[in-house]
Amino acid sequence: MPEWKDTVNLPRTDFPMKANLQAAEPEWLARWQAMDLYGKIAENRRGAPKFVLHDGPPYANGQIHLGTALNKILKDFVVKSRSMAGFDAPYVPGYDCHGLPIELRVERELGPKRREMAMADFRRACRAYAERFIGVMTEEFKRLGVFGDWDHPYVTMNFRYQAAIARALGRFVEQGLVYKGKKPVHWCIHCRTALAEAEVEYGDHASPSIYVEFPLADDSAGELASRVPALAGRTVSVLIWTTTPWTIPSNLAVAFHPELQYGAYSVETADGAKAVIVAEPLASRVGEAVGRPFGEPIARMAGAALERLRFRHPLYDRDSLAVLGDYVTLEAGTGAVHTAPGHGADDFNTGVRYGLEIYAPVGPSGHFLDTVGLFAGQRVFDANPNVERALKERGRLWHRETFSHQYPHCWRCHNPVIFLATNQWFIRLDEVRLKVDTTSERSIHLQADPTNPTLRQAALAAIDNDVKWIPAWGRDRIYNMVASRPDWCISRQRAWGVPIPAVDCTACGEALLTPALVERAAAVFDTYGADAWYERPIEEFLPEGLTCPSCGGRSFERERDILDVWFDSGSSHEAVLPFWPALTWPADMYLEGSDQHRGWFQSSLLVGLGTRGRPPYSQVLTHGFFIDEDGRKMSKSLGNTIDPQDIIKQSGADVLRLWVASVDYREEMRISKEILSRVVEAYRKIRNTMRYLVANLYDFDPAADSVPLARMEEVDRYLLARYGDLARRLVSAYDSYDYPTIFQAVNAFATVDLSALYNDISKDRLYTFGARSRERRSAQTAMYVMADGLTRLLAPLVPVTADQLWTSLPHRKEASVHMARFPDSTELLAFADAELVQRWDQLIAVRDLVLAKIEPLRKDKQIGSSLQAKAIVAAPAAMLALLQRHAADLPMLFIVSSVEVRSSGSDLTEVTIERAGGVRCERCWRYVHAVSSEPELNGLCDRCQDALAETIHG
Repeated sequence: MPEWKDTVNLPRTDFPMKANLQAAEPEWLARWQAMDLYGKIAENRRGAPKFVLHDGPPYANGQIHLGTALNKILKDFVVKSRSMAGFDAPYVPGYDCHGLPIELRVERELGPKRREMAMADFRRACRAYAERFIGVMTEEFKRLGVFGDWDHPYVTMNFRYQAAIARALGRFVEQGLVYKGKKPVHWCIHCRTALAEAEVEYGDHASPSIYVEFPLADDSAGELASRVPALAGRTVSVLIWTTTPWTIPSNLAVAFHPELQYGAYSVETADGAKAVIVAEPLASRVGEAVGRPFGEPIARMAGAALERLRFRHPLYDRDSLAVLGDYVTLEAGTGAVHTAPGHGADDFNTGVRYGLEIYAPVGPSGHFLDTVGLFAGQRVFDANPNVERALKERGRLWHRETFSHQYPHCWRCHNPVIFLATNQWFIRLDEVRLKVDTTSERSIHLQADPTNPTLRQAALAAIDNDVKWIPAWGRDRIYNMVASRPDWCISRQRAWGVPIPAVDCTACGEALLTPALVERAAAVFDTYGADAWYERPIEEFLPEGLTCPSCGGRSFERERDILDVWFDSGSSHEAVLPFWPALTWPADMYLEGSDQHRGWFQSSLLVGLGTRGRPPYSQVLTHGFFIDEDGRKMSKSLGNTIDPQDIIKQSGADVLRLWVASVDYREEMRISKEILSRVVEAYRKIRNTMRYLVANLYDFDPAADSVPLARMEEVDRYLLARYGDLARRLVSAYDSYDYPTIFQAVNAFATVDLSALYNDISKDRLYTFGARSRERRSAQTAMYVMADGLTRLLAPLVPVTADQLWTSLPHRKEASVHMARFPDSTELLAFADAELVQRWDQLIAVRDLVLAKIEPLRKDKQIGSSLQAKAIVAAPAAMLALLQRHAADLPMLFIVSSVEVRSSGSDLTEVTIERAGGVRCERCWRYVHAVSSEPELNGLCDRCQDALAETIHG
């Protein structure tokens, strides 16, 4: 008897069943490198509409972590999908090389040697450190399968970039937006520098909460009696509440809300009865906290009635002025706010309004100056208990407890920060009107115009009108931050960054920062880099004829502050987009984590408005951060972190990328080994399903063998209609950056439509029909269309797997799938056939009934293969007509040897399974009425005989 199994058309392909991505991916990356795939894609898309995603530069200070991997993969999804949608989508990666993260690492490496180094030498060490990790991070990003111009990244320490930063600053100087002043800023006493809003993070902190008495000054007693007669002749005090006892030595005032109702309460103390003033709505709460009952008030007054009275400082022989402030609330405390103008934004503004000294007797390391009585030389946080003790000794401390609250911490060292008034450079957000033309591509100078917006007004208008925020809540987040933020503190007391090219008059100390000074510095930076500020003669930076506007002096010394690194990175659109030929200004998209609403998104917006009068981006997409499977924040201390390098070693970068596609990146994202194992399983199912499609195309030439849609088998047209609908949804999801929908839809289609249905019911035609028969070619046509289209649609997510598939497909046009485009929407629409889909959906519902009846029989071993079964389907009239119409398709659909349909006489469709009659064909294994007994065709059914005849005579 012939070996009939050798005559069937079994699948065959070089596409491996086992992914082995850990070995395959490096080989594929090398292949892409050798063929200059990024360059070929760019050449292929030349002349197409542009889509520019501008890279937010990560710090070049270490290996990548899961957060940076997620960020780069999402960007790669965008760039690859925009390219395959027909756009010219270049991607120039960047690296942020200045600032505290690198400076602290270098200081740690240098140790004591740092103190012996000149500034320029230390900066060179920082440059070398950054260069080292640019190389490390580049290789790790490339290992993720991220395409980009990796040979020409932008680097913020590049000379031209440093010059561009200076020129961006110059545009603000030209418009009168930059000033130097003494104002309270967030100050890190560990890093010894000012911090911007974006460099501060809030975390849980336990602070001492104290209630402190300020007695009324004797010389204000008469004035108070004239305003509130009921208090005449009484001993009067005000009670304040604070969580920063160390600021009490800097107190110069007590603030009241002008419209709040205050009460004076008779309270017994060790010194006798006193009339104690607190906000009336808070009196009972304050009395309970301090353990002294506050009864009915003996006098009532509005806060405004207390203005400019004088109270005595609880520690020193000086007065504290009663002032008014709308920021005083009833949320906590006493309604009377301790005010130290050198240690808080509201305090500062109030101090300026009332002509108070901006008193901040604290040095850069957080120690009180020697002039501070009682606490000279003490570190501020260490002084808290000593301040409490001194207050208690003087009878001014009424109560003390510990208060847990959210408190600002330094983003780099994670230590608590303080508010400290120091001399800093600022960019004004209010008061000064912009002098830019917001309608031109490159803004030009205008005369001052009162109708022009301030920088804050322009930013808020741009947020609402010029930018699409994805997700939409990003708009509210950045809008509220910009609306409430203070002026931008742009100076830092550090070494590694772009220096502010300001000079001080040696005669009077006046600080100068002029457009001409900035441009001279930028020109030097272009040639020598920003290190020149510390090495080259100051004369190279001084415009000819520069004189001090205050005293006429002509001798100057350079300042040492550097620019806020957020100004550095926020200027990237100025330093990069106009200078890379492939890029355009503005960018189409910025994409970063949601923390960048107060960081890079905001600084870039302000710089763009200051330099060109419009935002540097049209869309902003944000992603969330990681939590573990139990919802806990991921941290090394908890031992729940996962390194991307470990995922790649175990499963491959394509699996990591598929996980990124599977999660809703707009929210917090869960990740664990268990979650990753489920992604691995999903990847395996998709891969094996695609492999089956490709494996059945080994003898298929799309140009010669494709069957026209109208002549295809209905089941093939049904699957193409389902595929066409899927593909259109995927393209739409790519357009809206909805990657979870893509993952879920592809996974469902591969698992349900293909693996569980189509691949199963097509085997008989593919394996046993004539190799060139219309029926088999019809199935191959459908499989080719789906394999080709799905490979394209998967390419942005799993680039190596998709390119492997692409090289296994017949008759491909492009050398890589990444040079191809997504399936054409017109072609996809041609597959749509709603009536056919509706009919076949009904047939498949009956198939599910049949399979449900067969499975128990197989488990009980009453039958083996489903081809041993005959299905009897009794159906109501409408369904019966449909089944009779498709009688020839039913054995194929149900994978049985025969099907009998009959009327059910009811509204229900019922299925009965019997053992199939007849004899088994030795080639297709169906049970038929008769098989051949001729020696050369022994045991074959008529259909198999015809199939072999094609092979013999074809």
